[in-house]
Amino acid sequence: MISVAEASSIILSHRFKPAVEKIDLNRSCGRILAETIFADRDLPPFDRVSMDGIAIRSESFNKGARQFPVVGIQAAGMTPMELKNRDGCLEVMTGAVLPIGTNTVIRYEDVEIKNKIARVVIAEIHSGQNVHPQGQDARRNQQLLLPGIRISPAEVTLLASLGKSSVKVFSFPKTAIISTGDELVDIDDVPLPHQIRRSNDSSLEAALFEMGCTADKFHLIDSVEILEKKLAIIFETYELVILSGGVSKGKFDFVPEVLDSLGVKKLFHQVSQKPGKPFWFGISDHHTVFALPGNPVSTYMCFYRYIKPWFLKSMGAEAAIGHAILAKDFSFKPALTYFLQVLIRNEQGKLMAWPEEGGGSGDFANLRDVDGFLELPADRELFKSGEVFPFYRFRS
Repeated sequence: MISVAEASSIILSHRFKPAVEKIDLNRSCGRILAETIFADRDLPPFDRVSMDGIAIRSESFNKGARQFPVVGIQAAGMTPMELKNRDGCLEVMTGAVLPIGTNTVIRYEDVEIKNKIARVVIAEIHSGQNVHPQGQDARRNQQLLLPGIRISPAEVTLLASLGKSSVKVFSFPKTAIISTGDELVDIDDVPLPHQIRRSNDSSLEAALFEMGCTADKFHLIDSVEILEKKLAIIFETYELVILSGGVSKGKFDFVPEVLDSLGVKKLFHQVSQKPGKPFWFGISDHHTVFALPGNPVSTYMCFYRYIKPWFLKSMGAEAAIGHAILAKDFSFKPALTYFLQVLIRNEQGKLMAWPEEGGGSGDFANLRDVDGFLELPADRELFKSGEVFPFYRFRS
């Protein structure tokens, strides 16, 4: 049995090499950027009016002028006008080009306009006020985004402003999710008293989809012959295989031996952690295989602790692992790393983690009450309120 740190290190040393695909910008949110983005022109591309008001020459104000004849209106989207009357002004709207011959915008709140005469009612102005200078945000050909950035609505806004209707992103491996177990029935079925509906495959599918990865789902019964036959077929098509169930030491936990018979090299089996101790990981020439324990909470937590960071690191991105403060004392005696489910509250600017243990690794209903888990180290029994631990978030 290996430690959580060792398991993580082994997994991250066997990353996949992602291909690159071009997708529409409107489908890119959440994906990992695979190209360097440069400004196609200055940002802003012109001296931009940032407040509704009047545009003047500041020199006229500095020489004592306080009343300025209004000689026109410069709206956003219009070609730039020119102020030819050095002692006059142009009304200007937010987003408009600063008119030629002006260098200052005085907002409407600081002027009174009557009979097309604008009277300035403040005592001081300065050149360039309420003007967003050309190129202040970025210069043409300036590097703006690098590969490995996870695209958010902020990056979408920037990419759209640069005319990028499509963008290159890293693609995911072709992925199969496989649930195992004779006790499992389809979501639409009415289970018998000794059966339960499948949920682990749906939770994994949803977690992958949240990152932009689609997967195909399969269900296999607890039979060595069926597992060998079906997995061999699945391996012909899929590069990444995520199994749930059949990896412990029960009489019908056949997954490890079947994977071995199919030529998948075991890199570890069993991690010193709770939940998820029976976790299995291996590779072959063309496949990466995560075989997760079948208990729902174990499957769920192993995904966020290991598989999601593996995906992101493979594409040059960093997993957003934070830290949170334990909100009350907690004790755990086994010498295992403990993934403590927590509810997060922001208390006076501090991220406080309140334990919500639930009913164990089979209590998937408890997942609705928590935001993620704290990773508590294996070398202790008592964890004190106020201590800070790594926090893995399930939901934003």
